[in-house]
Amino acid sequence: MDFEHSAKAQDYIKRAAAFIAEEVEPIEEAYHRELQAQPDRWVVLPIIEELKAKARAAGLWNLFRPVAHGGELTNVEYAPIAELTGRSLIAPEIFNCNAPDTGNMEVLLKYGTPEQQEQWLTPLLAGEIRSAFGMTEPGVASSDAANMAATAVLDGDTVLINGRKWWTTGIGHPNCKVIIFMGLTFPDSDNRHGKHTMVLVPTDAPGVKIERMLTTMGYADEPYGHGEVSFDNVRVPASNILVGPGRAFEIAQGRLGPGRIHHCMRLIGLAEKALELGIKRATSRSAFGKPLINLGGNRERVADARIAINQARLLVLNAAWLLDTKGPFGALSAVSEIKVVAPRMALSVIDLAIQLHGGAGMSDDFPLAAAWVGARTLRLADGPDEVHQGVVARLELAKYKEKNA
Repeated sequence: MDFEHSAKAQDYIKRAAAFIAEEVEPIEEAYHRELQAQPDRWVVLPIIEELKAKARAAGLWNLFRPVAHGGELTNVEYAPIAELTGRSLIAPEIFNCNAPDTGNMEVLLKYGTPEQQEQWLTPLLAGEIRSAFGMTEPGVASSDAANMAATAVLDGDTVLINGRKWWTTGIGHPNCKVIIFMGLTFPDSDNRHGKHTMVLVPTDAPGVKIERMLTTMGYADEPYGHGEVSFDNVRVPASNILVGPGRAFEIAQGRLGPGRIHHCMRLIGLAEKALELGIKRATSRSAFGKPLINLGGNRERVADARIAINQARLLVLNAAWLLDTKGPFGALSAVSEIKVVAPRMALSVIDLAIQLHGGAGMSDDFPLAAAWVGARTLRLADGPDEVHQGVVARLELAKYKEKNA
């Protein structure tokens, strides 16, 4: 089997790695210090826009964009780029490849009308605005999306929206201008996956209110953030509906496959960064007359971390290949598999790096605590482990049943 990246992918990998090393990594620590020193942290510092302009000029822009919709890279080719950006908290935005914008742009590319694309997709692709995705709700068990209680009711040539969403990622960004809202439209339908609708809701529409910004284990993730948002009799044109009433689940399935590849590859980059930091610390400090790396089985733990990272990477690349060759349903099990494996692997590697740093690893002097929180979040975001394990088990049992029918 040939695991070598295509010539095109190798060129992008080389250029992206050089850009991150030369432009992003040297300023990142100072950037975070400056942001934390701001009286209002929900701001975009000038360096971000400067780097975005440089990345765009260098051709490192919107690299996630699917080949079927004008992009240059397949999922397999983009995967190592996502891994590189995962080493940095700001690189994804600098390349205009940040969540949830990438998923929302893919929705608009695949499902948006020309008018919707002109109003929202064009400025998103240009990096002029940002977006959010309103799905999870505080009042129901949102691991089952069919439980959603917020409503999107057709009323003539408008849609009336009511309800409350939370963990609405990106809503705190000052340039967030639109939310893709998923709400209940046909409560009495016999089709539990045909009851909901996705609607484009401007953040400045009357009745849209950010009730609070949430912290994740103490981290606010400025300037992006995760908010609890209320929708009180919000009225938007029916032309803001994506695809059609009752078709939200169809859109969601098309949206989440590539996005989960991106998340998992970024987690692999994050784990690589954590392992590097851990090894650097363990080989530069001594205790009890020995380098830390030679104490307490640390060498074996480093070996286990390397094995786990490599295993996860191959699994994710396989899922990306299946998406490219067999589509979302052909990759269904593989995508759920990586969504379980990658966060667990990253958490284990980051935990090792924290342990090798001692007390310093728990502080904000190093990026490890924030990295651990980010990886832990992804055991819930885009579906909890148990949901994905259920998908894998269901598909496995179906094969057994078919074989023994």
